[in-house]
Amino acid sequence: MQNTGTHTTAAPGAATPTHCPYCALQCGMNLTPVGGGTVEVSERADFPVNRGALCGKGRTAAAVLAPGARLSSPLVRSDDGALVPTGWDEALDRIAGNLERTRARYGADALGVFGGGGLTNEKAYALGKFARVVLGTSQIDYNGRFCMSSAAAAGTRAFGLDRGLPFPLEDVPKTGCVILVGSNPAETMPPSLRYFTELRENGGTLIVIDPRRTKTAEQADLHLAPRPGTDLALALGMLHLVVAEGRVDEVYVEERTSGWEEARAAAMAHWPEHVERITGVSVPELREAVRLFCAPEAAMVLTARGPEQQAKGTDTVGAWINLCLATGRAGRPLSGYGCLTGQGNGQGGREHGQKADQLPGYRKLTDPAARRHVAEVWGVDPDALPGPGRSAYELLDALGTDVRSLLVMGSNPVVSAPRAAHIEGRLRSLDFLAVCDVVLSETAELADVVLPVTQWAEETGTTTNLEGRVLLRRRAITPPGGVRGDLEVLHGLAGRLGVEKGFPTEPEEVFEELRRASAGGPADYSGIDYRRLAEENGVFWPCPAPPAGDDAEPHPGTPRLFLDRFATEDGRARFAPVTHRPSAEEPDDEYPVLLTTGRVVAQYQSGAQTRRVAELNAAAPGPFVELHPRLAARLGAAEGDPLAVVSRRGRAVAPARITTGIRPDTVFMPFHWPGEGRANTLTNPALDPTSRMPEFKVCAVRVETVTS
Repeated sequence: MQNTGTHTTAAPGAATPTHCPYCALQCGMNLTPVGGGTVEVSERADFPVNRGALCGKGRTAAAVLAPGARLSSPLVRSDDGALVPTGWDEALDRIAGNLERTRARYGADALGVFGGGGLTNEKAYALGKFARVVLGTSQIDYNGRFCMSSAAAAGTRAFGLDRGLPFPLEDVPKTGCVILVGSNPAETMPPSLRYFTELRENGGTLIVIDPRRTKTAEQADLHLAPRPGTDLALALGMLHLVVAEGRVDEVYVEERTSGWEEARAAAMAHWPEHVERITGVSVPELREAVRLFCAPEAAMVLTARGPEQQAKGTDTVGAWINLCLATGRAGRPLSGYGCLTGQGNGQGGREHGQKADQLPGYRKLTDPAARRHVAEVWGVDPDALPGPGRSAYELLDALGTDVRSLLVMGSNPVVSAPRAAHIEGRLRSLDFLAVCDVVLSETAELADVVLPVTQWAEETGTTTNLEGRVLLRRRAITPPGGVRGDLEVLHGLAGRLGVEKGFPTEPEEVFEELRRASAGGPADYSGIDYRRLAEENGVFWPCPAPPAGDDAEPHPGTPRLFLDRFATEDGRARFAPVTHRPSAEEPDDEYPVLLTTGRVVAQYQSGAQTRRVAELNAAAPGPFVELHPRLAARLGAAEGDPLAVVSRRGRAVAPARITTGIRPDTVFMPFHWPGEGRANTLTNPALDPTSRMPEFKVCAVRVETVTS
C-alpha cells in the first residue's frame, strides 16, 4: 500500500477492504484499482454483516466514479444564468462572501445548513461544528430527519437511548419470531434477506406487515396487509389480545418497566373487531399473529419507514415497543425492538451534531452539561452555541423568507422532500444556494455555486451501520485533480470566515476530536480509534475509553444493549400510553384513494447517483404507479397506460403497473425520480409532533387516465 498522510491508496492491482456507499448494512467489499481513476468491486467474505453478498447497487457502485458520471470542477452561476466551471478559490470566495453578507444583513439564523445521512461521521461532526461555531446559526438539520427520526424518538422515550438495532443482525436467525413492520429488505437491503431466510430454516416464523405483497412478504409465514396509516391501531389490537388471552409477562413488567397500567388501558380500547374495521386485517389474522409472536421464548419486532414516516410515527413505533415490553421481549437475549435504519450512515449521521437539536455523542443541545463538555472540546464559550433550530422540513419551508442563504452537503431535497414542488420553489427563492455533491443533482442544478466532492472510494472515514457498528471506510484511489473532500471544503470556508483553526482536513484527526466530544455521551466513541476499526472489523458503541492512566483492557464495545438495565434514570423501560388516530389526510369523495411510497431494488434514495448507472437504469428505468386490477378496471386502465396521480399538493404521471399484490384502495409509487413522475410532488408534509417526521407514507389522492 502507498501511504499519503493518514490516507491509504492501494498500489496497482492491490485490493483495499472497505464498505459500500449505499444503505445502512454498509456491506463489506474489496476495491481494486483498474486504471483511469476507477476500481473493480469484488466480494469481501470476512465482513460478518453481508458475508460477501452484494446487491446490484453495491456491485455497480464504482460506475459513478467514472469521469462522465461525476462532477470534476467547481461550477458557478454566470451572468447569463448558466453554471460554468471555475477554480476552487473563486468558488470558495463566492460562497464565503455571500454567507458573510447574508449574516451581516439578516443575522446568523438567516444562514441555513442542510446535511445528509450518507456523510461519514467525520463530515457530519465537522458540518455541525461549522454551523454552530463558524456561522453561529441554529438552522441546521439533515435528510435523516426523513428516515429514522420517529423510531429514534420512540426508542429514546422507551429505553432512554436510540440505536437502530440494540443487537447485531446475527441474532435475527436465532430468535423464534420476527414481526417486520413496513419494511421490504428484499429490495431495500437485499443481502440482509438471508437473515430472515435462515430464521425460517431454523424453525422460526416471519410475520410481514405491509399494504403490498412485496418480495419480502412473499417469504413470510404470515402477511398482514393493513390499510396505510393504520399500523398504530394494528399494534394496539395485538396488545389488546395479548392482555385478553393472558399472555402478558407479569413478572417482567413488574421488574423492568414502568407505565404499564396507562398503556394497558389505552390498548384495551382497541378491541379486535374495532381494529379490523380500521385496518382491514381480520380478527383471525390478528389472533394468529399474536399466537406466532408469543409462542417462542424469544421474539423481535423490527420497523422501517412504513410505520415511521407518519404524522403519528413516534406513537406507532411506541405501540410496537409496548408489544415487546408486555411480552417480555426487550432487554433479553435474542429479543427486542429494532429499527432497520435506511441511509448509509443514518445512525452515525444523527449522533454527532448535524441534527437541529443534538450535539456530538448524541447529546442534547438543551442540556447545559452537554453544552459545556462540547464547548470545551471546541474551545468556545458554551453560551456562544446557538440553541435548537428548525427540523428538516420546517427549515426547507423557511427558505427565502427567514433563511436567506443555504449550504447543502450530500442531499437532494428537490426529489426527496415532501411536497417537493413547493420545496423546489423555496430553494429557487433563496438569495444564495451552495451545494456540495458528487454529481450534478437536481438540487445542485439550482445552485449558485456547486462544489465537486470526493466519493467513498476516494476518501477515508467512518460510518455507523444499522447495528451501531462503527466501521472504517478506506481510500482506494486518488480523486481527480479538480475534486476535494468535504472536510477540505469546510476548512477553506472556515478560514475565509475568520476561523483559522479547528477544521482539520485529515479524517483521522477529525475522528480523534469526535472521540473527545462524544466521551461520556449516550453514543460514546471515545474508546474507538482507526486502528481498532481496521483490526476488529468494526466496534459497537457505546465504547468508552478507560480512565486516564488506567491499565485496564480497552472496552470491547457493546453489541447487545439493555441486557442488565435500560438507559433510563431508573433502569426501567417506559410504556407509552398511545391511542390510534386517523392519518393527517384521509380519503374523501375528491381524493378517494390512498398513496404510499417506497423504493425499488435497483435505485437508491433520490436516485442522484444510481440513475447514472446503465445497469441499474435498465432494471428500473423510471417511475410507475402500482395499482390493483379492480381499481384499474374502474379507471379503464391497462398495463403500461399513463396514469395521473393527483393530491392536494400536485400531480405526477407514470405508467400503470397492475398487480394483485396491493390493496384495492391503495396505489404505490417509488420516489427515486424527478420530473413529472416525482412521487414526492404528492406527499404530505404533515409532521409528527415529537420527531417532526413528515407523513410520506400515506396521503389521499385520485387517479386519472391520461389522454394524449
